[in-house]
Amino acid sequence: MTEPVLRLKSLAKRYSKDRPAIFEGVDLELRQGEYLAIMGESGVGKSTLLNLLAGLDTPDHGQVLLEGIDLALLDDDATTLLRRRAVGFVFQAFHVLPYLSVEQNVALPLDLLGCPGPERGRRTREMLGAVGIDSLAKRHTRELSGGEVQRVAIARALVHRPRLVLADEPTGNLDTRSAAQILALLRAQVKENAGAGILITHSRTAADTADRILVLEARGLHPLEKP
Repeated sequence: MTEPVLRLKSLAKRYSKDRPAIFEGVDLELRQGEYLAIMGESGVGKSTLLNLLAGLDTPDHGQVLLEGIDLALLDDDATTLLRRRAVGFVFQAFHVLPYLSVEQNVALPLDLLGCPGPERGRRTREMLGAVGIDSLAKRHTRELSGGEVQRVAIARALVHRPRLVLADEPTGNLDTRSAAQILALLRAQVKENAGAGILITHSRTAADTADRILVLEARGLHPLEKP
């Protein structure tokens, strides 16, 4: 059996030493092809958990292993390089760069990885087509609708074919129709181009698009049975 894309072992995080842990005892294995939704009440630490998975924060206890690599054993530069190569983010707040065109935003991860120009252009065009915004390539993101900007964010998160896609409330600012389109697109692209994906959401409708649903609580992750 191949190494899981992501493995969490007894993960715990607290805001300060004199306060209870936000969560503890978080265990998880995520393998290639899996698309997982994580739900939980506000303040339980869902976004904090994503930051730990990507090496943007450090746990107070336990291990995060990405592609079998213990993030705690890496220095800052090595963590950044691993994150650039192996992780793709889709944020609720988009975080696209308004002074760049759509294609420049999408190509940014490839630029950071030193992808050669012809290959960078080809993969960027392919991803723009996959998310249905190839006609907008030369437009600036400030000229786009919310749904179009979110498609840019998804294309940017997936263009470098990361092993792990992390989506933090990716449809929280969208109407019902646009949200459904984005969720279907995200699932399809994770399955086709990425190793595995995690969707953080408060919406059961959104969570139902995943293969399985877990609930984050103070004492760990627990399965939520789908009807």
